[in-house]
Amino acid sequence: MAPKPKPKPTVSSPSQPPPPIEDLFTSLNLHIQRSQFDQAVKVADQILLVAPSDEDAIRCKVVALIKEDRIDDVLSVIQASQRLPVDLSFFKAYCLYRQNKLDESLESLKSQEGTSATMLLESQILYRLGKMDACIDIYQKLQKSKIDSLEINLVAGLVSAGRASDVQGMLDAMRVKATSSFELAYNTACSLIERSKYEDAEQLLLSARRVGQETLMEDNLADDDIEIELAPIAVQLAYVQQLLGNTPEAMEAYTDIISRNLADESSLAVAINNLVVLKGPKDISDSLRKLDRLIETGNGAQRFQLSNGLESKLSPKQRETIYANRVLLLLHSNKMDQARELVAALPDMFADSVMPVLLQAAVLVRENKSVKAEEILGQFAEKFPDKAKVVLLARAQVAAAAGHPQIAAESLSKIADIQHLPATVATIVSLKERAGDIDSAEAVFDSAIQWWSNSMTEDNKRTVIMQEAASFKLKHGREKEAACLYEELVKSHKSLQALLGLVTTAARVDVDKAEAYEKQLKPLPGLKGVDVESLERTSGAKHVQSYSHVEVTEAYEESKNKDKAKKKRKRKPRYPKGFDPANPGPPPDPERWLPKRERSSYRPKRKDKRAAQVRGSQGAVVREKHEATGTDTSANIANSKSDQATTSKGSSQNAAPSQSRPSSKSSKKKSRK
Repeated sequence: MAPKPKPKPTVSSPSQPPPPIEDLFTSLNLHIQRSQFDQAVKVADQILLVAPSDEDAIRCKVVALIKEDRIDDVLSVIQASQRLPVDLSFFKAYCLYRQNKLDESLESLKSQEGTSATMLLESQILYRLGKMDACIDIYQKLQKSKIDSLEINLVAGLVSAGRASDVQGMLDAMRVKATSSFELAYNTACSLIERSKYEDAEQLLLSARRVGQETLMEDNLADDDIEIELAPIAVQLAYVQQLLGNTPEAMEAYTDIISRNLADESSLAVAINNLVVLKGPKDISDSLRKLDRLIETGNGAQRFQLSNGLESKLSPKQRETIYANRVLLLLHSNKMDQARELVAALPDMFADSVMPVLLQAAVLVRENKSVKAEEILGQFAEKFPDKAKVVLLARAQVAAAAGHPQIAAESLSKIADIQHLPATVATIVSLKERAGDIDSAEAVFDSAIQWWSNSMTEDNKRTVIMQEAASFKLKHGREKEAACLYEELVKSHKSLQALLGLVTTAARVDVDKAEAYEKQLKPLPGLKGVDVESLERTSGAKHVQSYSHVEVTEAYEESKNKDKAKKKRKRKPRYPKGFDPANPGPPPDPERWLPKRERSSYRPKRKDKRAAQVRGSQGAVVREKHEATGTDTSANIANSKSDQATTSKGSSQNAAPSQSRPSSKSSKKKSRK
């Protein structure tokens, strides 16, 4: 075995002393001013080698890493600096916010003082969590701090909180114009969309795009960067066209945004979702491919999530809409396994929403399990009464479609704020009537009449419901109750329609009352001279023989033809060229239109007997003659059969064209024998 070579001696160079800490901080400041944050991190590490507990160096390193979007490295630095007397909880909260860990981020801010920066971060976290009222409260407290662009976030919070009508008043109070920046103009246009002022929103969005182009061109941005920055405005303009009913223009705009791919991830996702909605059930495979670009599947606790960081860039409502549209597309394409898998994961992703249970019911209905769908909807409504309205409406629709009118009526009766509206009353009564529960249907009418009697609203629907209730009771043989309702309507509203109903209804149960109210009806003109009593004493009108409608029509046509015949003038007949009417010649043959074989003068041609004579030996002559005779016989039979088939074919074509083919096939088979 060869001996190991001895290592060569190395010359030890004296270690160079680190540069002075003052020079390092000067270099760090220079890199930060030049936005060279990667170099700033390296210089900060050099400072920390000399002074490991230097607070300024740690803060500069944390900020530089945040600028480089190295959020995980920032959290590692904060974790390693816990033993140092440096408070980095604000930076930790911001990094957790960037990672969409909103609850942890909000918890980390509790130890911070109520500075402007802390309050701004807290408002952003609350906005991301969907707690808009608390977010708006913080923005209103910050108005005195004179923070730049605060009005942009405040308008966004008002729109998201459903308070779009307060936006203009807030702008007037802050003395800010909507077109002062393209971000503010965009948010204000969103408030106009929420108020259904689509034309005004479109004009404001066009102004926002113009202001944005001017602002970004002053910042020397490239054309592609400007287009990416203004992509939300382009998507919102297409959405306005969609709301205005200009579907082709909206689809063209969405398609252009998607194909050019010059938009941020959130704007691109919104454009894809809206395009899928416009296309509907058409071209489902293409729509599914587009949505699959936005959704990633994994094997962890969270089975589905949006790609490209959309989980943190889209609001919960937007994310929920994307998943819901994908479930509907899967149902349309009959991919039930994938639909069930996605629906099962939605309750954990959107625990505070009713959409998962509605989609679960939709999948069950698609599988013809309506009873199970009614069951889960009913359980959800009992568990979450504050969210039960939409769920109960869906349960009523499912039950009515499945032929369960009693369950549908029960679901509608549980919605307290709409059960006395005329449309709801009519639906419940119709469902109970279909179920055969007439007493309950009548009770619904009585309850609605009582509710509107105690109501102090201007648009009172008591008269409409009473009129329908009277008609319903009269239809089901409850004349006394119907007459009472009609009488109340006559006394309260002097309704002519109610008066007519009262007279006709009371005539069945109380003739005196009917006669009393009949006097209020205006007399018909021309009936004053008619003696009703004398008409009653007469034996009645005599029957006069009347002609039927057909006879009258025939007589009319006959007279009409006579009139036409009278009006006709005689014209000289036109003869063929060379014909002399004085000498017409022999009469034409009466059989000239018949086939020759059917004419009386027809004589068939004789057969040539010489063709059958064959010379040769006597035996051969006899055998061949016998074979020839048999062949002729079979040929004649085949010909006769084929003639019969042809004749039957012609007759069958006149009678039933579908029978011509079998007869022709049978004739061909017989001729081959």
